[in-house]
Amino acid sequence: MINHGSLESIYLKHDCCDFRWIDPKEIVVAQWVRMKCMFGCQRYGKCGCCPPNTPSVEECQSFFREYSQGVIFRFSEPLKDPDDRHEWSREINIRLSDIEREVFLAGYNKVFLLFMAPCSSCHNCGKGRQQCINPKFARPSPEGMAVDVFSTVRKYGYPIKVLQEFTETMNRYAFLLVE
Repeated sequence: MINHGSLESIYLKHDCCDFRWIDPKEIVVAQWVRMKCMFGCQRYGKCGCCPPNTPSVEECQSFFREYSQGVIFRFSEPLKDPDDRHEWSREINIRLSDIEREVFLAGYNKVFLLFMAPCSSCHNCGKGRQQCINPKFARPSPEGMAVDVFSTVRKYGYPIKVLQEFTETMNRYAFLLVE
């Protein structure tokens, strides 16, 4: 049985205040997301936590079905310089890693985190799963696991849109799966 109150206190302690409980079986997984990774992302094949170093779309779908509870975390930030998003994402991903560890230590051994952005745990990425210099903290993004973030977060009433300018407020989402 999941103790929502004790887990929520962990989230709040790490200043992750905007979250919603979800049913991971309702996470939308789609082949088009993988295609966008393959044909449109400069990180494709260069990061140990991005495709093709992630499970197939079918395996991702199956993975989410193994969980009964999950959390979507929302992070929103207006950034003046587009390059600021990298360090902002890295700092949040590190905080999320701390949450995952605390949830694990609270007795939820199956807890698994999907970062809000591609893994940036290390400033000098090993450039592949086998070369990862910190595999203990490496995690995929939702998109890396073929999650249609737009459709999924909209199901739970969260705002999301394609930004026209980097000066627009960015809404980013991370997922924590708990069993």
